[in-house]
Amino acid sequence: MKKVFFIFIFLISIVSCQKEENTNFKIGVISDCQYCHCDVKWDRYYKKAPTRLKEAVATLNRDSLLYTIHLGDFIDKDFKSLDSILPTWHKLKSETYHVLGNHDFEVKDSLKKEVIKKLNLKNRYYSIVKNGWRFIVLDGNDLSFFGALSKDKKRQTDSIFNLLKDKNLPFVKKWNGALSLKQLSWIKNELDIATKNNEKVGFYCHFPIFPIDQHNIWNREQFLALIKPYDNVKFFFNGHNHAGAYELKDNVHYLTFKGMVDTENTSAFANVEFKKDSIIVNGFYREPSRKLVIK
Repeated sequence: MKKVFFIFIFLISIVSCQKEENTNFKIGVISDCQYCHCDVKWDRYYKKAPTRLKEAVATLNRDSLLYTIHLGDFIDKDFKSLDSILPTWHKLKSETYHVLGNHDFEVKDSLKKEVIKKLNLKNRYYSIVKNGWRFIVLDGNDLSFFGALSKDKKRQTDSIFNLLKDKNLPFVKKWNGALSLKQLSWIKNELDIATKNNEKVGFYCHFPIFPIDQHNIWNREQFLALIKPYDNVKFFFNGHNHAGAYELKDNVHYLTFKGMVDTENTSAFANVEFKKDSIIVNGFYREPSRKLVIK
């Protein structure tokens, strides 16, 4: 009887350890690789992007990552830029995902849908459900002057931009965008599912919510009102503002990752470790390392 008891305790301890291991995992994060065969502009060294991405891939491949995500502006312009940079991206050993950025649509109108296919996206916004987390990938170009592709979405883009432009808001710029009502409804459904399944939630987007500056998504207030009742939302990671930024608001960590393409001599990327009560950002080069406490 004692032998059976000890075997039972041993099996329980194994299951407990497996659950603990399952809550600890790492992902790779890169933002604004933004390659094109272009001259330097705004301290962006576009031609260095392939070399920097190659180094990031080699570094991230040394870790066992659950997945790697790029936070938008994989290219700066020109559809052919994708063929130059994607082979390096495909050398990542982990699963890979993309967020759509405004520059990803800086191609001929006839090729914009092809960009989405090239990035292996079945949907422009989607969720990744792993290890007790629901990672919700937003499409901030849903309504935008770059990425709105249908007549209806273009009409909605004009409508929301004209509605906001006279309010003297710093982020109502033509290089930003908005979430459509359809996408907002989808987000609410995802949050409800996450709540039902007792999942933590993290958001990925190209455009930031905080701090308030010229880079924010146009309808940030709608988004904030939507997520306010959900205390399982823990972070919002984005790119777009190449200088990087951080703000903690209502126990949600709003972190803008620095642009890989910027400055002459240094890159920027990170691996991010998820633990039960914290998110550890291990930054490389210009990306700062930090600990984000989960409450």
